[in-house]
Amino acid sequence: MEAVSQLVRRAQKKDLVAFEQLVLLYQDRVYVLARRLAGDPLDAEDLAQEVFIRAYRGIHAFRGEADFGTWLHRITVNLWLNSRRKTAVAVISLDEPVVTTEGTMRREVPTLDGEPEKLLLDKELGEVLQQALEGLPKEQRAVLVLRELEDYTYEEIASLLSCSLGTVRSRLSRAREALRKAMTGRTRELGVHVAADGLACTAEKKET
Repeated sequence: MEAVSQLVRRAQKKDLVAFEQLVLLYQDRVYVLARRLAGDPLDAEDLAQEVFIRAYRGIHAFRGEADFGTWLHRITVNLWLNSRRKTAVAVISLDEPVVTTEGTMRREVPTLDGEPEKLLLDKELGEVLQQALEGLPKEQRAVLVLRELEDYTYEEIASLLSCSLGTVRSRLSRAREALRKAMTGRTRELGVHVAADGLACTAEKKET
């Protein structure tokens, strides 16, 4: 596949095939962020689709001053922060085959391998984490996801959210404390001991 910069230049000239290739490259990253922010899978799908619609309409304004993926993440976060009740919008499903001059392509769905008990525990912890995240105010959830799950620096987060470094640090501190309290209570119900550093955690099932 062509380099991202070349695909962007073609897409800026309204080359739909080039933009579809960019979608294929970045749709998983955008959806993962949307899922972490929105919580509900259907809302996340709607958000991710709207991100690419906005990106296609505004790609002429992309100057390459940041990574293209970072630019898409900025759109994702801003759309989510500014969203209200979900309204009916016309969207194009990202699950539909992508039509190119060489035919159609479908996105591949990865399979999960591993021990069933560990996968179940990981799934339970993932659900607990997502529920705890959804309980945070939007601004706190945004900085926590960007810092702990997306690994952005404080400076990059400040740029993404158009706020000061002090605001980022303050929101992140409050978010971490609120999340820690929520996770502690909910993992006890699962009989799980969690050793956490930010959102990176390990878990072991307690002996009964």
